[in-house]
Amino acid sequence: MTRFLPLVLCATAALAQTHHPLIAVGGIKHESDSFNPAKTGLHDFRIRPVSTPEATLAEWAKAKDEISGFVLGARQYGLDLYPTLVTYATPRGPVTDEAFNYLTGELIRRLKAAPHLDGLLLALHGAMVEETYPQGDPEIVRRLRAVLGPSFPIIVTHDFHANVSQQIVDETTALITYKQNPHLDTQERGIQAARIMSLVVSGRVKPVQALAKPPMLYNIVYQQTSRPPLKPITDESRRLERNPKILAVSVPGGYQYADVPAMGPSVIVVTDNDPELAKREAKRLSDMLWDTRDQLRLHLPEAAEAVRQAMASDRFPVTLMDMGDNVGGGSAGDSTFLLAELLRQKAQGWVMTIYDPQAVQAAVRAGIGGSFDMPVGGKTDKFHGDPVPVRGRVKSLHDGKYIETEVRHGGGRYFDQGLTAVIEVEGSTPDLLNLLVLNSHRVTPDSLQQIVSLGIYPERQHILIAKGTIAPRAAYEPIAAKIIPVDTPGLTAVNPARYTFKRVRRPLFGLDPEKP
Repeated sequence: MTRFLPLVLCATAALAQTHHPLIAVGGIKHESDSFNPAKTGLHDFRIRPVSTPEATLAEWAKAKDEISGFVLGARQYGLDLYPTLVTYATPRGPVTDEAFNYLTGELIRRLKAAPHLDGLLLALHGAMVEETYPQGDPEIVRRLRAVLGPSFPIIVTHDFHANVSQQIVDETTALITYKQNPHLDTQERGIQAARIMSLVVSGRVKPVQALAKPPMLYNIVYQQTSRPPLKPITDESRRLERNPKILAVSVPGGYQYADVPAMGPSVIVVTDNDPELAKREAKRLSDMLWDTRDQLRLHLPEAAEAVRQAMASDRFPVTLMDMGDNVGGGSAGDSTFLLAELLRQKAQGWVMTIYDPQAVQAAVRAGIGGSFDMPVGGKTDKFHGDPVPVRGRVKSLHDGKYIETEVRHGGGRYFDQGLTAVIEVEGSTPDLLNLLVLNSHRVTPDSLQQIVSLGIYPERQHILIAKGTIAPRAAYEPIAAKIIPVDTPGLTAVNPARYTFKRVRRPLFGLDPEKP
């Protein structure tokens, strides 16, 4: 059974009484949109509380993310854990120098304050863009490596949307990314990382790893791993891990909103001291990615056509994916293009969530049952449409907190969308309510509890709007009769022609014109 040691130097005495390796656990996670001018500051990061080790790790184990996987894996493979800094922020623009330097420095400080450590399990996103450093994650590991030494085991987990560079592959003992999108295997990857760590610190394996990157942008529209074109490649990554010489195989799709040299999909193969096997299999899977490019053409409806298709459906509810305002990809959360079309086309029975703290306060002043009449959304920037006049009544007010108990994208459990108002918009009928959810915190729509907790029954509605691309599918597919991806404008628009890239390597399929 795993023992969790105190976060003080006197824990050295307790350490002397156990033969289990002591492994630090940490994480600094952010997915940064290079094209979002709103920087991510220190105040945007939420730091997980650290109390006693037992209480801290017991709390961390409740989620379904990679951190919980580290804890469960440690119990399974005989590792003691030392919790340090775990922090994350909702996707947005690049991370400021102040935030980056403080958080990395705090992680190092906590590691230095630890008893003798045998390794580090570190959760990084893989798509952090920083003011000074185009890719923040490799810089974090570089600084850690400088402090911990060249042979200290550092095993890192990444999100499926990681833009993996050769630098971070060179600086880590092993790098593992989520296999699934939506991210349903986050805990599984944490357990896998703990298993590899146990093999490393016991001297049973010597990891070597190889990176291969096909010259392509793998559009986020096609990054669902449970269906083609990615499913056969994901299945092959799992099959390869049945080889006892192969410790891990990762095929991240990349994050197309980060303007960095390593943007795009990758293959990372970790073997037990067999560099040729790692290189060969990484190259083979990279070629498999490249061979899917004919399946990656964009043919998606824009907002007006998508609403028309939803209204004409004979099966409900229909979920529209507002991909240009993908909150989980770093957008504003207040795009109005679909809202404007719902109102213009007089759709009925719809639910849409928009980030608008000002409108929430207006609803609070009106009170439950009071009249609501003001422009909504389109207030964060110039990329997500204009504010849209909305009239109706305040149906309900909520504190915005909710819990997701099922395995959903990212494995999160506790959510907070801040003070929240539900507006019953004009045009509603007793059977088909038009419901506008106004929240005060940007929250990714990874859980149906975001609206169920407000007394909204999604299965009774005709049209549901989810501000995302692939991530919401795990929550919405079980109840949706149909899902329509929508090519909406915004900071996460799926058409890369809407952006000007300056740092990515060129040429890239999906971004540059193809040669005849």
